[in-house]
Amino acid sequence: MSIQLNNPSLLQTQAFIDGQWCDADSGKTFAVVNPATGETIAQVADAGQAETLRAIEAAKAAMPAWKAEPAKVRAAILEKWHDLVMANQADLAKLMTLEQGKTLAESTGEVAYGASFIKWFAEESKRIYGDVLQGTPDRRGIVIKQPVGIVGAITPWNFPNAMITRKAAPALAVGCAMVLKPAAETPLSALALAELAKQAGLPAGLFNVVVGTDAPAIGGELTSNPDVKKVTFTGSTPVGKLLMKQCADTVKRTSMELGGNAPVIVFDDADLDAAVQGALVSKYRNSGQTCICSNRLIVQEGIYDAFVEKFTQAVNNFNFGNGLEDGSTHGPVITEKAMNDIHAKVESAVAQGATVVAGGKPKGGNGYFYEPTILTNVDSSMRVFREEIFGPVAPIFKFKTEQEAIEMANDTEFGLAAYFYSENLSRIWRVAESIDYGMVGVNETAISSEIIPFGGVKESGQGREGSKYGLDDYLEVKYICIGGINK
Repeated sequence: MSIQLNNPSLLQTQAFIDGQWCDADSGKTFAVVNPATGETIAQVADAGQAETLRAIEAAKAAMPAWKAEPAKVRAAILEKWHDLVMANQADLAKLMTLEQGKTLAESTGEVAYGASFIKWFAEESKRIYGDVLQGTPDRRGIVIKQPVGIVGAITPWNFPNAMITRKAAPALAVGCAMVLKPAAETPLSALALAELAKQAGLPAGLFNVVVGTDAPAIGGELTSNPDVKKVTFTGSTPVGKLLMKQCADTVKRTSMELGGNAPVIVFDDADLDAAVQGALVSKYRNSGQTCICSNRLIVQEGIYDAFVEKFTQAVNNFNFGNGLEDGSTHGPVITEKAMNDIHAKVESAVAQGATVVAGGKPKGGNGYFYEPTILTNVDSSMRVFREEIFGPVAPIFKFKTEQEAIEMANDTEFGLAAYFYSENLSRIWRVAESIDYGMVGVNETAISSEIIPFGGVKESGQGREGSKYGLDDYLEVKYICIGGINK
């Protein structure tokens, strides 16, 4: 299909290495498919290990001069990149909707969200501080922070813009170079960001994008190459564990933002309407394809029926359709396989006694649409309790006591985000401190922004992205001891 953009230079289909667009060595390409229609929208260069190695070599050559630049020089280029992203927001959103499926309004919001990380870290790059330590009268200890080195980044398809900028922006801000492997499902957004970085004046070799379907080959080079000093990954826990094992041989720094199984606990003293609205936004955002979306709705028995009724009424007003079409409230899931995996979880729950209150099956027709689904009569033995659903399916569990709700929330190996609704101040403190998650939303589910430390505990990962803490993942602490100062 022909993609019409206001800025045609944003539609790139080659790898971006050392400031140049290049085909795969093999000459092979792969198809990028619109999940709303099943239509091929582009053929993209299918790069692999050899191209990744060249990208690493380009990063190695470019980084010394970049890290030697004053912070304000790096910041100025990042600020220009931010401004170009926002100036091209409409085109970037259109590309994202075409390759990922989310509605145009949601894509437009993600572009702004992604740009906010570039601006934030441009500003924070000028605020990297050290310390002076006084040990004995004749010596001083100095603590400085230096860029960790070349960064290998692997990003997912569900947020194909923001998951890149919140890694690339801090890395570049502190003086690192990056080799990025975006998801094969959504490479166009990454390549468009690279083009805008080039237009912003980012020197060649600092931000390389290697796109390809052979993830083991690309990831294997990033994790084994000794010149890569850090690997940052957003994706599933099993893949994250594999990457950590592969990084062990060269003792690389890693940041892992992995799977989630977020609960939304609604206590009987909650503002019911606010809880319903918050759960709706969290559960069905991006058609349930977010790592922090509510996976389990856990509602106290006294308000359970009222919650289910209000929640169902709202879900019945959704319109799942092509994200480019007016009236669509939600888009498709990313692939046919994803749609089938979601349905398998629903069928498994029904076979164990769950009741389908709404939806419960693929929508049918073109594209990969799954009906917005609500399940009741669910329990902790079911896959929809144990596993991340990653789709528009809301299982609503029932609990009696506060302690039971805490135990249900913590009954998972994951610990990324959790939410709960209560108007009781004492309960708010007790529950917030008792649930084992890296991020907790209290009477709020829209918790993400560039100023917060995004990340999880347990098998949801390590490290933080965004906020002032986000720079630390791309910096090494160096201690310098200066003696003989009294001579």
